[in-house]
Amino acid sequence: MALPGLGLCSRLSLIRFRGGTDGTVIGFYSHRASCEFRHYSSTEPRRGVGQYITSSIRSINSKYEAFLKRRFPRVYTIHFTFTQGSKLIFQDVKDVMRIRTKMASEGLQVCDLPYRDMEKLRQTRKYLMKTLPLLVMSLPPFANYLVFVLMYFFPRQLLIPHFWTPRQKVAFWGSYHSQRVRHHLPLLKELETLSQQVKRGPLQKRLQVLCAQVQRGRTPKVSEILGVRDLYSGPPLNVLSVTHKRRVGALLFLSPRLPGFLVERRLSRHALELLQLDRALSNLGPHQLDESELRQACYLRGLDPYPLSISQCREWLSTWLQVSSSLRKSEQMLLLHSIVFLSANYPSGAADRKPPLRSAQKPSRGDKDGERAVLGSRPSRGDF
Repeated sequence: MALPGLGLCSRLSLIRFRGGTDGTVIGFYSHRASCEFRHYSSTEPRRGVGQYITSSIRSINSKYEAFLKRRFPRVYTIHFTFTQGSKLIFQDVKDVMRIRTKMASEGLQVCDLPYRDMEKLRQTRKYLMKTLPLLVMSLPPFANYLVFVLMYFFPRQLLIPHFWTPRQKVAFWGSYHSQRVRHHLPLLKELETLSQQVKRGPLQKRLQVLCAQVQRGRTPKVSEILGVRDLYSGPPLNVLSVTHKRRVGALLFLSPRLPGFLVERRLSRHALELLQLDRALSNLGPHQLDESELRQACYLRGLDPYPLSISQCREWLSTWLQVSSSLRKSEQMLLLHSIVFLSANYPSGAADRKPPLRSAQKPSRGDKDGERAVLGSRPSRGDF
């Protein structure tokens, strides 16, 4: 009698019985048998070929990068920046898909999300709209070389911060901030003109004092900003001209070349989005943000965080949240005007040394030259 072979394993003892002619067992013996089973699968050859191709591509790519780094360091910098930026873009898309899936399964709205998820949706949507044409251009064979040329000559106009070198980030964000600073004084002058249409004397005086205080180089207190909130619930500050709204939109980097009704719609949507972000950030707490997130949050709300320390950024953001948390949806224009009120002369310790706000000037030659800056020794300060 032999045991079935399917259950055998290596070195299994097989036992054979020996019996007499009368059926009685007179003895038995055993011997050791070793069995080897090999599993063959049609996926193993394919897996081996796939691994070989992957390893070959990685080896070729590493040699190519080493050649660029040794012979063409500037080209290597652009190539490395583009590669890392593409990885960040795909990671952002994965995060957005995860957030959208969570919203669909739990029945959540955007305003119900935590701060980091809400900020990820806002930032990725903005970046993808700007990056999509560039990614489509790089799909055909050898088209990436054209993309490299465009990256070199027009990085600020065509690329997002994922594709900027650390030195370019410093130069470009400074250039963007100088563009919106040019709208501070015209906005304050228009507010002073509108204050003359206010019929209530005390509120008119508060708005005039607030505008004059900012123009003299001082940062107003939270109570002074909230003291004029009643003006934004009625005319003239709840019905502003399209020209004024174009200037306010420039503080959020919105295009002023759109028709008036689109400018008003986009400005209202961005103001509501900013208000929702502030609510979520208040629930999280500014102290929970790391350095990159903190500077990004300050920059979005109108402050240039580069010359400031982490404690100054956190102090300013806390002041902003005090104003924002006290406002209603109907007072969102005061929130946008607070970009000028709070950021024009911050930090307050240097208010007395700051010159008064002056008329807008054209960007300097240094701002234009910074667009072609390449990787330098100055470290990155994060993406805004």
